[in-house]
Amino acid sequence: MKALVKTEPGFGHLDILDKDIPEPDKNEVKIKVHYAGICGTDVHTYEGHYKVNYPVTLGHEFSGEIVAIGEGVEDFQIGDRVTSETTYYICGECEYCQTEDYNLCNHRKGLGTQQNGGFTQYLVARAASVHHLPDNVSYKAASMTEPLACAYHAVSKIEIKQDDIVVVMGPGPIGLLVAQVVKSKGGKVVITGLDNDIARLNKAEELNLDHVVNIQHNDLKAYVNDITNGYGADVVLECSGAVPAAQQGLDLLRKKGLYVQVGIFKEPKISFDLEKIVQKEIRVVGSRSQKPADWEPSLQLISSGHVNTEALITAELDITEWDEGYNHIKSGEGIKVLLRPIE
Repeated sequence: MKALVKTEPGFGHLDILDKDIPEPDKNEVKIKVHYAGICGTDVHTYEGHYKVNYPVTLGHEFSGEIVAIGEGVEDFQIGDRVTSETTYYICGECEYCQTEDYNLCNHRKGLGTQQNGGFTQYLVARAASVHHLPDNVSYKAASMTEPLACAYHAVSKIEIKQDDIVVVMGPGPIGLLVAQVVKSKGGKVVITGLDNDIARLNKAEELNLDHVVNIQHNDLKAYVNDITNGYGADVVLECSGAVPAAQQGLDLLRKKGLYVQVGIFKEPKISFDLEKIVQKEIRVVGSRSQKPADWEPSLQLISSGHVNTEALITAELDITEWDEGYNHIKSGEGIKVLLRPIE
């Protein structure tokens, strides 16, 4: 089978290779991939900024159907429509594994990073990580369950109360998913972006988010103060990984406000205003990836229509068309690109 493989460190080195079709071991299933999404992590890996287990087939956001079942698998049958968590291996012994916080296990190995992922025809996944798709959820929609689970995980870190003013910094795929999850919980969303985010800001308008603000043409702090009687935002979720956004986010919060860092910074160290945290009694929390408890609620949000994942798809390409997908994302025009396997 053909696979899109990161072969070595550094920029590029992403090649279409012939790989053996895998077969499931005990407690594993074999999945025929229908769609696999390009994640920001895949882009960082391509650019040489993210380390993976070279050589490895990339792609950890995917949907497909089960075509073979390993020994000991009881909850799935051939033909089942599924998606899968990225977790392929955990130690099973640490405190984090005992509470199913697999995203924090030091020994965790993930699909598309340490284990061959979804930019190909077939992959194997551990059955414990696999989830059935609701009947009304398409393969396209389901291929974005993983980023939605990350968004759900971030929002679950704090409590959103009815009509809370929630600022979402960054209108990328994660920001647009976070915003929809916030709305499903009754929050009022203020989503922000820049001139080069215009296509994404337009998408935010299409999704009927409450306030869409281009901060290159609007004073964001004045805007937030105007809709909060001068108190400031109840919650800020920083989804861009941009240092100025993080610094501004703390400034936007009201006293006793909640701040969630979702985006990943390129810089190893950044300047952070701890004085604001002290003086305003701000609660700051980080959010890393997703865990098992985030997946079924995410699938239900898609099924119920509270989150529209398909609306974020701006291109569908074959795995041989990586360069086109990469350029589409980097141009600012793209939001989510899905890749299809080839024979």
